[in-house]
Amino acid sequence: MTPTTALLTALHVALSALVTAHVLLRKREVGSAIGWIGLAWLSPFVGSAIYGLFGVNRVRRRAGALARRALPPVGDAGGPTQPGAHAAGSLAEALDRSGQRLTRRAAVAGNAVELLRDGDAAYPRMLAAIEAARSRIGLSSYIFRDDAAGGPVIDALIRAQARGVEVRVVIDGVGGGYFRSAAFRRLRRAGVPAARFMHSPLPWNMPFLNLRSHKKILVVDDRIGFTGGLNIGAENLVGTDPPDAVRDTHFMLHGPVVRQLAEAFDADWCFASGGRHWAFAPAAPGPGGVAARVVTSGPDRDIEKIEATMLQAVVCARRSVLVMTPYFLPDERLVSVIALAARRGVAVDLVVPARSNHRPVDWAMRAHVGPLLQAGCRIWLNPPPFDHSKLMVVDGEWSLIGSANWDMRSLRLNFELDVEVYDTAIAQAIAARIGAGQGQRLTIEALARRPLPARLRDAAMRLALPYI
Repeated sequence: MTPTTALLTALHVALSALVTAHVLLRKREVGSAIGWIGLAWLSPFVGSAIYGLFGVNRVRRRAGALARRALPPVGDAGGPTQPGAHAAGSLAEALDRSGQRLTRRAAVAGNAVELLRDGDAAYPRMLAAIEAARSRIGLSSYIFRDDAAGGPVIDALIRAQARGVEVRVVIDGVGGGYFRSAAFRRLRRAGVPAARFMHSPLPWNMPFLNLRSHKKILVVDDRIGFTGGLNIGAENLVGTDPPDAVRDTHFMLHGPVVRQLAEAFDADWCFASGGRHWAFAPAAPGPGGVAARVVTSGPDRDIEKIEATMLQAVVCARRSVLVMTPYFLPDERLVSVIALAARRGVAVDLVVPARSNHRPVDWAMRAHVGPLLQAGCRIWLNPPPFDHSKLMVVDGEWSLIGSANWDMRSLRLNFELDVEVYDTAIAQAIAARIGAGQGQRLTIEALARRPLPARLRDAAMRLALPYI
C-alpha cells in the first residue's frame, strides 16, 4: 500500500466513523440509520459528503440558537380550555386534552371559520382584508408568484405599507423561486420588509430540497386570518381556465385563534429575518362559536406534532375518518393505525388525485396502500384538475385543516401549520368537500392488474418515500 493510499484509507475510516457516531446519536429510525451508515462506509468520501449536506439537521441547531436568544414561548391565546367544554368521554374531550399537552396551546372558543374554494374565492377575501388593515399584516407562503394572482396581492401590500401598516412577508427559499423570486424582489424594491426562508447559495447553509417552510398564513391586525393549502399563483384561479389548473381549499378565520396564527408567523419571521418580535395584546372575544387550535410542526422543537395529532385522531375515531390529500405517503405508524381503525369497524375514506403534479409520488402511493385496502379502507381517485387540498374529518365533529400533506416530507422535514377545528357544522362542510372529490375507487384488483414493469417501478419509487 502506497503512502497516499494509506492516507486516503485512514481519512475514509475517520470520516465514516464520525458519520457513524453522529447517526447513532441522532437518528431515531433504524432503517434510516442503517442506510446512512452503509452509505458512509461503502461510498468513500462521497457518502460522508452526502450525509454532511442532507443528513444533518441544521435547522434544529438554528432553532436552538434562537431559543438561547430568549425566543418567547408560544402563548395560549386565551388560556386553557374551560372545564366542561366537551362532553365527558367524547372524541372532542380526548383530542382537546392531548392537543393541549402536545402543543402547549389551548383550543380557544369564539371563532368563526369559513371554507373558501380555490383562489377564485380566497384571493378576493384576502385582498379585502389587506386593504382594510389598520395596524399590521403578516403573510407567509411557500409559493408566491408575481402573476395574475400574486401581482394584486403585492400591490395591496405595498399600498398598506405606504399608509402606515406594518407589513412583514416570508417566502420560502425554494418554493418561492430559488434562483429568482420576482415577488420578493418587487416587495423589497418597494420598501416592504420581506424575508426568504432558509435561502442561501451556500449548500452548507441551504439544504436544496429538504426542510422547507410549507406554511400558508395571512394574518391581519391579529383578528382576521387565512390558512389552508392555497399558495399564491395564477394556477389557483381555476375559473380563468389556466393550464395545469390547481384546485385547493382555504379557510378564513375570525376570533382569538388568529392570535395563535400571528404568533406562529412571528416566530417564522424572526427565524427567517433575524428581526424583532411583535408584541401581542390579550386575545379579544371572537364573533363565533367554534373552538380551534393551531398545531405547528417542523424539524426543530415542534418535530412530528402534526403527525402525532393525526395519529391520536385516528386512534380515537369511533365512526368515520375522512381524508383528502394531494400526496399520500405516510410512514408505517400512520398506515398501521389507519388499517387498525378500519378493522375495528371505522369507515375510512381516503381521497387522493387520480394524477397529481408529481408522478413519482403517484407511483409510490400505489405501492404503499396495499395494507390499507386489505384492511377495508376505501381509496378514491379524485379526477382532474389536480386538487391540492389537505383536509381531515373524524366522526363528523372534529377537523384538521392546513398545509400538511400526508407524506413524510410534510410530517418530518417541512415546517407546517394546521388548525384543529372542534365544530360539527364545519366538519360537515369539509366532509361534503371531501365527498365531492370521490371519483373512481382504487381496488386491490386494479393494483394487481398493473403490468409487471409498472409494479416494479412503483415499488422502487416507494423506497424513496422519505424524500419524494
